[in-house]
Amino acid sequence: MINERQKEYTWGKSVVELLAKDLQKEFPGIKGFSASNLWRMRIFYQEYYQNPKLAPLVREISWTKNVIIMERCKDDIRREFYLKTTKKFGWTKDVLINQIEAVAFERFMANQTNFDKTVPEKYRHQAKLAVKDEYSFDFLELAEEHSEKELERALLENVRKFLIEMGGYFTFAGNQYRLEIDGEEFFIDLLLYHRKLRCLVAIELKIGAFKPEYAGKMQFYLSALNDRVKLPDETPSIGIILCKDKSRTIVEYALKDTKKPIGVSTYRLTEKLPRELKKYLPSPEEMIERIKYLK
Repeated sequence: MINERQKEYTWGKSVVELLAKDLQKEFPGIKGFSASNLWRMRIFYQEYYQNPKLAPLVREISWTKNVIIMERCKDDIRREFYLKTTKKFGWTKDVLINQIEAVAFERFMANQTNFDKTVPEKYRHQAKLAVKDEYSFDFLELAEEHSEKELERALLENVRKFLIEMGGYFTFAGNQYRLEIDGEEFFIDLLLYHRKLRCLVAIELKIGAFKPEYAGKMQFYLSALNDRVKLPDETPSIGIILCKDKSRTIVEYALKDTKKPIGVSTYRLTEKLPRELKKYLPSPEEMIERIKYLK
């Protein structure tokens, strides 16, 4: 009504303020009829009433979360991403704000993997969504200088928050997961299971910069998991090498000819994210294709 009356009678601020007072008198004790909220309703209507793709999604989360997404995300691709992930993972208002401020959309979209060559097309986009370019471990009480053992122990002590940050559908399978091959013991730092992909996910923790030899070691682990641990009806295992830092060019060359599905990500103990990450985002068409699989 406000939208139509504004067009027809050029309703302004004072009229909407009067309407807000009348509504508050008509519905005493019910919140949500402030003048500022009525203006938000008008903007909400204008943004979505002719948007058949997003209109069904906004009905699935609360008004407060819709306002956060509408005001902080100015394009449809980002709005679709946060609308879907908020519903899918049951994010609270505070978690949603934290994810937007931590640039979760960019971290999902700019990831570095070799999945285009190593994962069957049926699972490819879901696999890409399962690996972020960067993870924020701001919930860990770790000094900037720490060992891999300290990082692992801190993640285990905060395993619920760790799995939430991983992005959903992950369950914890073990740490220092033992593989015995030809009389020698090998240990995978963390082993997760992805319920949607139905595969084991091996995670190697590195407190320094990525090195090419890490990819070779991960290939070895994945081959062993596929031969000795994977169940017949499960899909091939995936590896995530989690480093403190990485050169994107070195990662690109290291993964170029690898035969096993591997992603290389970084982690931070604060929520800061380099803005230059934006230049590594895929095309809008690729973003739309990936978001289709957020169901």
